[in-house]
Amino acid sequence: MSAQLTDIWRHPIKAHGRERLEAVTLTAGAPLPYDRAWAVSHERSKARSDAWVPCGNFSRGAKAPGLMAIDCRFDEATGLITLTHATQGEVTFDPDGDVSAFLAWVAPLMPQDGLASTGLVRVPGIAMTDTDFPSISLNNLASHRAVSQKIGREISPLRWRGNLWIDGLAPWEEEEWVGHDLRIGEVVLSVREQITRCKATTANEVTGKRDADTLAALSDGWGHQEFGVYAVVKQGGVIRADDPVERL
Repeated sequence: MSAQLTDIWRHPIKAHGRERLEAVTLTAGAPLPYDRAWAVSHERSKARSDAWVPCGNFSRGAKAPGLMAIDCRFDEATGLITLTHATQGEVTFDPDGDVSAFLAWVAPLMPQDGLASTGLVRVPGIAMTDTDFPSISLNNLASHRAVSQKIGREISPLRWRGNLWIDGLAPWEEEEWVGHDLRIGEVVLSVREQITRCKATTANEVTGKRDADTLAALSDGWGHQEFGVYAVVKQGGVIRADDPVERL
């Protein structure tokens, strides 16, 4: 089996929901459109309106596992986002407008001893990814299956909150991509670095409860806590689910 792209995901609000795409147009030097375009500030946030800041300035799944069970729909035509959660139901709002309904909706998902969410932050042209460059995350389904086997049961790839999922590779083959280019459909990506994982991945994507020690599985099985790689777009174009993936 040759390597191919199986899934494309975006996360319009950092740590608050995911949305599957069939195709997307990527631009050289830019993030995946509307991925982590907004992030949720908290009471001690030092977020700015003109620059990228680290993830500790935002509400996220590492501190609030309940956030991991949110699904998302973003309507690019209207600019409205709809979030859904098993216990919270549904909320629709304009992330660039009045977000009071969103803040009330998400409050019960935040830990009682944690920092309350206070608003949404957006920096035009900059994605609030976990890197200070416009990264797109690539993940290997074979590596995911290896982690599931180490844990002893099947877990969902959604725990990793990846953008692009690839099948047809050997487990951990993606580690060899760092410093190299990949072609996916019309696009060329330059792979920059591996992704060090956090406690967000220990939470179930349906219940929002911590139920799988992914970090211990990585450490015990492979001596690290990396999963997936970050890349930047070198040559833009359209990518679609089922596109072939080739290391250049």
